[in-house]
Amino acid sequence: MRKAFSVVLAVLLAVTACAAPAGQKALQKVDYLTSFGTFGRDAYVYVAKEKGFFEEAGLDVTITPGTGSVDVLKLVSAGRADFGIADFTATAITTAKEKLPVTVLAAIQQRSLAAIVALEGNGISTPADLVGKKIGDQPGSTNQVMFPVYAKAAGIDPAKVQFVPSAPPALPQLLAAGQVDGIGQFVVGKPLIEAAAKGRKAVVLPYGDLVPDLYGNALVSSKDVVQNKPELARTFMTALLKGLEYSIEHPAEVGPILKKYQPTQDSDVASAEVGLMATYVKPLNYSGRVGGVTEARVEKIVSTLVEAGAIPAGSLAPDDFVSFGSSPK
Repeated sequence: MRKAFSVVLAVLLAVTACAAPAGQKALQKVDYLTSFGTFGRDAYVYVAKEKGFFEEAGLDVTITPGTGSVDVLKLVSAGRADFGIADFTATAITTAKEKLPVTVLAAIQQRSLAAIVALEGNGISTPADLVGKKIGDQPGSTNQVMFPVYAKAAGIDPAKVQFVPSAPPALPQLLAAGQVDGIGQFVVGKPLIEAAAKGRKAVVLPYGDLVPDLYGNALVSSKDVVQNKPELARTFMTALLKGLEYSIEHPAEVGPILKKYQPTQDSDVASAEVGLMATYVKPLNYSGRVGGVTEARVEKIVSTLVEAGAIPAGSLAPDDFVSFGSSPK
């Protein structure tokens, strides 16, 4: 028995030593959801992990691929993830309709990345061409939730555009095979689409061209985390944005890092996506911090959504879904 006890004690001491070396605080576990799969546009979280930014902040981050803004918001609000990435406008619309206890901490892109993407020769070159067409997209995705706002700005009836439920990984192939006329996609997805289409040129209709005030993706968390664990929220946000800024400054490094964690991803395509994303994270003449969110702009976005009929008047105030006190200054 004495021998058995000694063995157990040795194992416990070894485990303890591995978990937290003497004088070193144990890392705090964090669960994080990407916005939509593991494309290059979401690779900055892997960069933050690879470069040690999370570990330096005392965090052990588990990264899980998300399946669209609405799903991310619901999982975060239910406490099944601590942080996630969701489109800012989709967050506003979903919060107004479902009163989810979620809040925005930072804007990943200062301009919306949402778009409808087609291929040359598919009969789509302007927003008006979308009428009567089939658009492949994941139900609840950013592009689908936001489409009525874009359609109103384009002067078309959203009911006359058919969205075909499609799994995210299959979207480029569905478009290339002609099974749909267009797909919901981010602007930075152009290299991915053209690679799948084997050289055919992509036609991109960015939502931001017609609704320029919209932010792109945003870092979201539950109101419970922000209220009861403000230091965790600040620390995680800072480390993630450090990874984002590093990524747009060193896009060539991003693809290989993503491929290390997600071997099925194309390294060159991922780096190209991040290169395209740089001007959305830090637009020309933008002087604010990476991730910055302003109350005046959020008020304008809310007004735009009300005018478009996306949310009822009086259903949403800026501080209902944005933690301005926590956002980068």
